[in-house]
This record gives sequence, C-alpha cells and structure tokens, in this order.
Amino acid sequence: MDDRQIMENILLTTKGACDLYLHGTIESPTAKVRQAFSTALNNTLGMQDEVYKQMAAKGWYPSEQATQQKLTEVRQKYSAQC
Repeated sequence: MDDRQIMENILLTTKGACDLYLHGTIESPTAKVRQAFSTALNNTLGMQDEVYKQMAAKGWYPSEQATQQKLTEVRQKYSAQC
C-alpha cells in the first residue's frame, strides 16, 4: 500500500466518522450529548480538511474550477424545481 492509498483510506474513514457524528448531533436527546457529538464532528471536519489539503497539494485529489456558465445552469435547474 502506497502513501496515496493510505491517505485515501484516512480520508474515507474521517468522512465516515463525520457522517456518524452528524447523525449523532441531529438525533441527540440532550444538550450535553448533542454538544459532545457536535464537538467531535467539528474536530473530525478539521481533520478531514487537513487530509484533503495534503492530498490536493500532492495532486492526489484534483478538482476543477466550476465555470460561471455551469453555475448558472445549476442555479436555473434548481430554481425551476422550487
């Protein structure tokens, strides 16, 4: 397993943890439990962001800039549905 695969696994794991913490936050029965999940979610989102930045810096997570035309098309599509 190379570094890229390790980073991809870490990213997938942190994304999965974020999903679990989000649902825990939403479904929490008390304020203290909700706060615990919310704190864990925010910390994990920070970890996910750092992993993403490192992967992007190495070219392992390429992304492309959306054009203004594409943004307009998406806006129009969803505006029509509302």
